[in-house]
Amino acid sequence: MSQETFCVERSALIDATPAEIATLIEDFRRWVAWSPFDKMDPAAERAYSGASKGVGAVYEYSGRKAGAGRMEISEVRVDGIRIKLEFLKPFRASNTADFLLEPEGEGTRVTWAMHGRKTLISKLMGVFVNADQFLGKEFEKGLADLKRLAEAAPATA
Repeated sequence: MSQETFCVERSALIDATPAEIATLIEDFRRWVAWSPFDKMDPAAERAYSGASKGVGAVYEYSGRKAGAGRMEISEVRVDGIRIKLEFLKPFRASNTADFLLEPEGEGTRVTWAMHGRKTLISKLMGVFVNADQFLGKEFEKGLADLKRLAEAAPATA
């Protein structure tokens, strides 16, 4: 990783199949049940467009605490989902989020990663805030909620 890029990632073992977990990730309408960023600003305005789920699904949000941005699922594979992120407020940035779904024992190792280029603002903020610690803590919360949700869901045959 260069001085110009960043990557934050966390993982958790979830007792569910990759397909069961993918259904919770590739449908943005289901994120309110597990995403720490949705919980951060429950009053945020949300809009969904494009495909209902999977490639082409779009989620736009705008809120006092969450800022404003847009997410679009750009790739769905057996082993994961890629999302293009466009942050508009409080500052502009373009990043990528990856959810890797790897079978492990009877469950699935889910790795949530976000990576991209550092912007001038993120470099300045990095002097005061450790992005890995801040975002990592949020990813850990989200993975814990994703785990609870996936493990409580009835198995699909």
